[in-house]
Parts: sequence; structure tokens; C-alpha cells
Amino acid sequence: MRALVDVVSRNRVKIGVVLVTLLLVFWLAVSFQRSFLLLTDPNPIAKAIGLGYLLLPLIGAWALVRELKFGAQTQRMARILEHEGGLPVDDLPRTPAGRIVRAAADERFPQYQAEAESEPGNWRSWFRLSCAYDAAGDRKRARRAMRDAAKLFPGSDSAGSGSS
Repeated sequence: MRALVDVVSRNRVKIGVVLVTLLLVFWLAVSFQRSFLLLTDPNPIAKAIGLGYLLLPLIGAWALVRELKFGAQTQRMARILEHEGGLPVDDLPRTPAGRIVRAAADERFPQYQAEAESEPGNWRSWFRLSCAYDAAGDRKRARRAMRDAAKLFPGSDSAGSGSS
């Protein structure tokens, strides 16, 4: 039983991703089925709604694939940096609730920002900048910086995937 708890603790994020993905796939299937029912209805208004409703699962499937690819690529980059010893050290002080103390993250941020500015073509510096943004609580910029790192990552196929 303890081994199961350890496995769940180590893979908490992956388990969450799998559960959310399964729920989204279920929603996509139901949406597709409902749109098909509307498309087969003889009423032209129902057909038009069915056509519009068909776009939702298509957009949802595209977004799901895009985000899963982004997550897998981010994980590959993190493994490489971990192997190289290039991941930022997680030694920032935390609140009793486990959140990083914002002032401490803000103090360290300029180091990573300067690195990314001095090496704008290096995916590693953008990855570390993303971690610094995340530690400082700026999730939007953290994601944008990680997308920039992904675009620069060798063998990246995300050059045309947008930036948000």
C-alpha cells in the first residue's frame, strides 16, 4: 500500500493530466455525437447549429493534442537540463502553505532575465527564465517563455504553434 502511495505522489501531475484528458475526450465524444444528431435532423436550423457545434470538438481535439505535445516537449527539456545540472535550484523560502515567498523569487529573477537577454537563442536560458517567472507567480509570462524555449529546442516542431 505504501508503494502505491509513493507512486501516486511521484506521478501526481501525470495522473491529473490523464484524468483531465479522459474527461475532455469524453466531452469531445459527446459533443461530436450531439453535433451528428443535429446534422441528421431535417430542420435546416438544426443542421446549422449542428455544423457550428461540430467545431467545438474539433477545436478541443486540436487544443488537447497541442497541449499534450507541449507538455511532453517541456518534460524532455527538463530531463536534459536535469542531466546537465542546469535546472534552477529550488531553494527559495516558502510560506507555511508551501508557496514560494514572492520577494525571494523577485530577488533572484533578474539573474535569469539577464541570462535570457544575453543568450536569446539558447533554449536553456528561456527554460530557466520560465521557471523564474513561475516562481514569481507570473504564470502567463512563464508559459510564454516556455513556448519560446520550445521553439528554440532542437528538433522542435512547435515553431508555428503560437505563443500563449
